Amino acid sequence: MSVGPRGYAWWYVDALSDDGRHGLTLIAFVGSVFSPYYFRGRRRGLDNPHDYCSLNVCLYGTHRRWTMTERRSKAVIQEAAALTIGPSALRWNADGTLTIAIDEIGTPLPQRVRGRIRVTPLFVNERAFTLDSNGRHQWRPIAPSARVEVELSRPDLSWSGHAYFDRNWGTEPLEDAFVYWDWSRASMGEESAILYHVDRRSDGPLSLALRFAADGTLSEFEPPPNHRLPRTPIWQVARSSQADADHPPKIVKTLEDTPFYSRSVIASHLLDRPVTAVHESLSLDRFRSRWVQHLLPYRMPRR
Repeated sequence: MSVGPRGYAWWYVDALSDDGRHGLTLIAFVGSVFSPYYFRGRRRGLDNPHDYCSLNVCLYGTHRRWTMTERRSKAVIQEAAALTIGPSALRWNADGTLTIAIDEIGTPLPQRVRGRIRVTPLFVNERAFTLDSNGRHQWRPIAPSARVEVELSRPDLSWSGHAYFDRNWGTEPLEDAFVYWDWSRASMGEESAILYHVDRRSDGPLSLALRFAADGTLSEFEPPPNHRLPRTPIWQVARSSQADADHPPKIVKTLEDTPFYSRSVIASHLLDRPVTAVHESLSLDRFRSRWVQHLLPYRMPRR
């Protein structure tokens, strides 16, 4: 897909191992929405999104790793079914699987992450959702239910589990349209559910509640009540999530605690059943603040 000036696109995968011991998140960015370099560049007219690309790799469990090296356009190749960012690449294969070849260096500790990940969707969803009233921000949950096979040589790690794969894209910076959002996805046996709540700058809030059957049939349901969650322990980022009225969600584990976003595993209750969900909260006011912009380059080197 083409990404225009000031725009962005990202492809997101998260997964939890069947035994509950491991997890990962992968985000491939063209026009990285969280790049301090793109944030400053847009203000100087340096707004080619292909000059601000990165593969964010997060490993959770016994071998924690975090990488997000930003690459310029000369290190980026975008094709119809593939995206290469520096030494790493994503490819959508003819058999309907997604493979990610990773060769990255972590920060702040320079630990290498190298290996291959294969995501096999149980079905593919074709419907996309508009997140703002101007039609500038889109989201498509491509594979709400998938299987993942992880084979890494560095660290030495192999596991399989349940995965999720989606894509976001837009024509303006996130912080121009949104104040805050929280998102979660839960596996419910053969079904899956996704909740997306967005506080928008120029419009009222948007709440999406989606349910996918085992065959991929999509149905929307009434968004459940919003519940406040404890702030993150270090950076005190606000968190909230939707859940059945009499069953407030609880934090099981905080995976990422950063100055402007959090990623967690939560125990929740949806559609009258208990679920375990991957959850994220994002504060765009925090992200665009001067003090956060000064901190970000320490975690996001640029090559």
